[in-house]
Order: sequence, then C-alpha cells, then structure tokens
Amino acid sequence: MRRRWIALALVLATVMTLPASAQRWRRWSPRPEALPYDGRFTIVRLWYPYYGGWSYDWPDMEDNLGRILEAITVLHPNPAGSSIFRMDDPELLKHPIAYLSEPGYWQPSDSEVLGLRTYLRKGGFLIVDDFHYPNEWMVFESAMRRVLPGAAIERLDLSHPVFNAFFAIQSLEVPYPGFEGQRGLMGEFYGIHEDNDPAKRLMVVINYNMDIGDYMEHSARGVYAVDPTNEAYKFGINYLIYGLTH
Repeated sequence: MRRRWIALALVLATVMTLPASAQRWRRWSPRPEALPYDGRFTIVRLWYPYYGGWSYDWPDMEDNLGRILEAITVLHPNPAGSSIFRMDDPELLKHPIAYLSEPGYWQPSDSEVLGLRTYLRKGGFLIVDDFHYPNEWMVFESAMRRVLPGAAIERLDLSHPVFNAFFAIQSLEVPYPGFEGQRGLMGEFYGIHEDNDPAKRLMVVINYNMDIGDYMEHSARGVYAVDPTNEAYKFGINYLIYGLTH
C-alpha cells in the first residue's frame, strides 16, 4: 500500500510539471463521440442535452487520469482517448464504467432513462460527480428516481469497500475545489446498491459537494493544492477498480 501512495505521488508530481501547452485540447463537442470499440478499457463520459455541463473538465480529466492509470495499475487505458455516449446508445453496454458530470442540470428523456436503467441493471457502474447546491441535488435525485424507481440513495462511510478498492482512503473530508472549499464545503459521498442491499454491489457512486473531475483536470496547472488533488485521484482510481471488479 505504501508503494501505491509513493507511486501516485510521483506520477502526480510529473503530471503537475507538464506545461499547459502539453495538454491535448480538443474542441467542445455538442454531441457524443465514441472511439471504435476494440476491447481495451476506455474512460466513458455520458452526454445529455440542453446544458453543456456534461462536458465540464473534458478532456483533460480523462487524459490525466489515463496517464496515472497507465503508470500505477495494470490497466492500460485506450491511448487514443476517451469516449462520449448517449445514455440510450446500445454501444454503451460494452463499457463497464461511465462518468456523469453536473447532474444538477440533467433531465433525461424517457429513452435515456430506459437506456441508463438497462446499463445499470446489466452490471454497469455509474460515477456521478460535480454538483453542490441543494437545488442541483433535487434535479439529480428526480432524474435518478426515474432511472431506478425505489432506489435508496444512502450516504457511504469510510468502511465501504469502494474506498479500499485500490488505495486505502483515510478520510472522506475532502474540500470542494476552489472558493467553496476554502469556505469549508466538504465532499459527501452517496451510493445506490443493487436491490437496496448494502451487501450487494454498488451500482452508483455519487460525489456531492465535490468535483473530483475539476481537481484532475487542473492537476497539471497547479490551480488547486496538492493534497486534495492527490485525494481526488485516489477516489477516481478506486471507483474504476471497484467498477471493474464488481
């Protein structure tokens, strides 16, 4: 475990020394764009209409996370980049993990609701990130209850296996990036288990009052402090390892 901590610190230090010009900037896309499927692990982001928050922190978050996955895990993420899918695209079912950004503005269609429900029930794992106002929670919860009617959204504590899937996370007290975190806003972590049974697999992990994507996006620029940035990578890597092993 100590080796993992040291490895992450070294890789994160390397990422943070990269100049901004070294980042691979891509145009903002108003539509999904997926790489051809070849069996390799690919970081997947979910698209939704009417609001561009689905794309926030893309593609730098995926690029930086992919570098660290390559360096300290046995995963070899697709070097061509990441993919973006509609929730009702059947090709999404080929990918075990998906990331949803800014769910406080997510208002899925019936087709998208059905697509995401099918994905989750067939074994997909959803990472929800980047929202922090009570009204954003209400929008997210309304949409998620359409996707999984009757699902219990429960707060997770440090003993949950997702926080020990690769790194042994020591604390869930991680500040929201930027000014809100400086004012004391701390992350809260929630989950939805299969059949509402905590003994079964976690289907959805929810980062509320948190934005690990923002930490990872800006890790090469030194925008945020090293310690919470380091923690954000630990959460991200743990989520991926948990999703791939459950």
